[in-house]
Amino acid sequence: MAKKGSTEKIALMCTECNRKNYTTIKNKKNIQGKMEMKKYCPFDRKHTVHKETKIK
Repeated sequence: MAKKGSTEKIALMCTECNRKNYTTIKNKKNIQGKMEMKKYCPFDRKHTVHKETKIK
């Protein structure tokens, strides 16, 4: 069995088109607050800022 630690799954949402393009794992002990990453958005066809959101 896997231990439930301080990590959680999150989705990354594009700030331009407001679509959830990526999922990743975040360590809550090391990173407080919301994550922001610059990633490629296939719908806009360019690199945009993606912000952390919850996975439904």
